[in-house]
Amino acid sequence: MNSHDGTPAASRRGRRPGSSGTREAILNAARQSFAAKGLDRTTVRGVARDAGVDPGLITHYFGGKAALFTEAMRLPFTPEEVLPSIIEGDRAQIGRRLAAFALGQWENAASRERLIGIIRAACSDPTAATLLRDLIERDLFAPLARALDVPNAEARAALCASQIVGLAIVRHILRVPALATADPADVAEWIAPTLQRYLIDDMPFTEET
Repeated sequence: MNSHDGTPAASRRGRRPGSSGTREAILNAARQSFAAKGLDRTTVRGVARDAGVDPGLITHYFGGKAALFTEAMRLPFTPEEVLPSIIEGDRAQIGRRLAAFALGQWENAASRERLIGIIRAACSDPTAATLLRDLIERDLFAPLARALDVPNAEARAALCASQIVGLAIVRHILRVPALATADPADVAEWIAPTLQRYLIDDMPFTEET
C-alpha cells in the first residue's frame, strides 16, 4: 500500500535492504559493540539490531562474527605510511614522535573505538589476540625498531608495545583518574622518555634477541 505522498510504506520502516550504506552501518554498530563488550559478548543478532538490519545480511557481507570482527577492527591507519614520519628526523626525538602519534590515535574517537575493541577482545579470543599481536610484532613496532638498526629490535618493539597498550588500558578502559583526566599532550611528554630509552638507548639485554 502506498502512503499519501506516494512513497511505499514498507520503504520507510522495518529492516534496511542490503546496500553499501547498510554495510557501513553494520561495521559501525559492530565497532561500538566490540569496543563496549569485547568479542565474546558481542552477538550477530545484537549487531544486526543496532544496525537496523536482518542478521542474514551480516552473514551475506561478512560470513560470520569472526570475519566481521576482523573487518570492523582493521587498523585506523596504514603502518607503512605512518612509519616514515616517526623514523625520519632527529633520533633524539623519536620517542616524542612515537608518543605523539600514539596519543593522537587514542584521542581520536573513531580510532579509539577500534583499538579498544581489539584490546578488549584480545583478552579472551585467539583471533583478536592474533590481530593485536600482528600490530605489535609485524605491522608497527617491530618494523620501527628494525628501521632504527639497533640491537635487540624485537625486544625493544615489545617493550614499546607494553608501554603504549598498557597506557591505553589504564587511561581508556580502567580509567584510572590520574591518567584518564590528564591532558593528552602531557601524557605524551610523560611517556616519551621511556619510549626513547626502549628504542634507542642502551638497555641491559644479556644477548641479542
